[in-house]
Amino acid sequence: MKDFFKSLAASLVALGLFTGAALVLLVILVASMGPTKPVVPAKAVLILDLNTNFTDSYAEPGAAELLQRAAGGGQAEGVPLHVLIQAIDHASHDAGLSALYITGIVRPDGVGSGPAALKELREAILRFRKVSGKPVIAYNQYWTKRELYLCAGVGKVYMDPLGVLDATGYASEVTFYGKAFKKYGVDVQVTRVGKYKSAVEPYVLEKLSDPAREELQVLMNDLWTEWKTAVGGDRKLSPDQMQAIADQQGTLTSPEALKAGLVDKLLANDQVLDELKEVSGKKASDRDFPQVDMATYAKTLPDPTGSNRIALVFAEGAIVDGAGASGTIGGETLSNELRRLRLDKRVKAIVLRVNSPGGSAPASELIQRELVLARKDKPVVVSMGHLAASGGYWISTYADRIFAEPTTITGSIGVFGLLPNVKSLANEHGITWDGVQTSKLANSITIARPKSDAELQRAQVMVDWIYDLFVTKVAESRKLTRDQVQEIAQGRVWSGTSALRIGLVDEIGSLQDAVAYAAKKAKIESDYRLEGPSEPKTPVERMLKALGGGTRPYSRSSADTLQGQVQHVISGLGAFSDPRGVYARMPFDLAIR
Repeated sequence: MKDFFKSLAASLVALGLFTGAALVLLVILVASMGPTKPVVPAKAVLILDLNTNFTDSYAEPGAAELLQRAAGGGQAEGVPLHVLIQAIDHASHDAGLSALYITGIVRPDGVGSGPAALKELREAILRFRKVSGKPVIAYNQYWTKRELYLCAGVGKVYMDPLGVLDATGYASEVTFYGKAFKKYGVDVQVTRVGKYKSAVEPYVLEKLSDPAREELQVLMNDLWTEWKTAVGGDRKLSPDQMQAIADQQGTLTSPEALKAGLVDKLLANDQVLDELKEVSGKKASDRDFPQVDMATYAKTLPDPTGSNRIALVFAEGAIVDGAGASGTIGGETLSNELRRLRLDKRVKAIVLRVNSPGGSAPASELIQRELVLARKDKPVVVSMGHLAASGGYWISTYADRIFAEPTTITGSIGVFGLLPNVKSLANEHGITWDGVQTSKLANSITIARPKSDAELQRAQVMVDWIYDLFVTKVAESRKLTRDQVQEIAQGRVWSGTSALRIGLVDEIGSLQDAVAYAAKKAKIESDYRLEGPSEPKTPVERMLKALGGGTRPYSRSSADTLQGQVQHVISGLGAFSDPRGVYARMPFDLAIR
């Protein structure tokens, strides 16, 4: 027995040494990814790999994704949208580059890669072509609507001879859990205000209500009109011709796409590489051509030099109470950051980039309060990305000026309460609850039983109160009457184009437009520097953080597999964190296909 324990101890020591050595090697491997001064080869082709999720802020990859990158695989290293656009604009004046090459499939996840984000990226690509006069080549085997929207106007849209092109139109499908909840004994009671506040419907119904269907159809029509007008204009096709392609063909084979005028040539990958060699001064017989990826090129951008500072702040994800987690907006965290910027005399203006479906009403109010206070001392400008709905609009409404893209989804001025209980499910498995209380409403937040009529009535009072406050704030900040706000509120979402028409936003424009306005408002147009969140820590620090419980890669697509859909549902439910069960959130999780 003594020998056994000696052997066991020796084995454990050996295992510990092996694990330690493996960790050291892992850190060394990741450290090799560390920052070195990038050198861009002469006549390099700038490569924009679309194989990522375009977000406003830096995404924190998990350990698995960092390892894949270290080994030369994985998705493209994420570059925040505003940095990516700065890099493309800088490249348009870079005489050392020979061309821009675009390839890959956009991988949307969460609030990333929405139509508004793609519009800003599309405009940057078109500016590069116009300003630089250099060739822009886009190539894919499979073209989706996202990539075609980005690249239709680049001049050289190539497709694999065995490829397909998706021009099927826009669709949005809502998942309903009402029947499943009933089957498994989960009961959900709701309180709400607003004809269109249908965020509760997936948990209690089996299909879209008529108001929700009307709202969603109008929104899809607005987004589809932008797509077919933009792509059709690039390809010299009318919106009616684009609609006919969508209705009659939908998914096109490569010969059909060429005949329809949606692509310029059918080329195999090696033929495209030969053309890239040619534009960069190489011969077809050469093994490679000079190139630089966008993440590396972005690191060569000159440091800002202005003496005045404009702070760029990102509100990306669902709004939750407390500090929040990766991919969410913590009311406490963001309000503290805004307070710091408000008190910093070096900061002359604040630009808040909003990309949020909303969430906790108290957290939204916490953020808005800091913006109202900041506005007394310096300009506060909002740039709306893909989403700025409900709580996302709540935090935006008092800005000096609100910019949105035509495809921004905003509004959703409404409030709802979600009050689940698991009494039937628990009882079926032998679980019961019992206790005492000192008043009829003392245990209102329990999930052990349905709410009483008195408890529901108090919950409705809470929802009505917050909705009335929401309407009052919008009326005051947007210089509208309460009746005018009531007409456009009711929980309804609007596209950016419609929001401009009804007075919810001030101007159609990009983040760059918002920054320029902030500089003008602060009277620092000729001397300012834009300061946003810093780049993530070194690869070693990121790996150690990921090993300690990092989140899954934000850029990983979660819409294509059943597992991903389940993860999306679970993470969405996690955003319902308010103990009062009251939320200012858009009426559905919008997944556009």
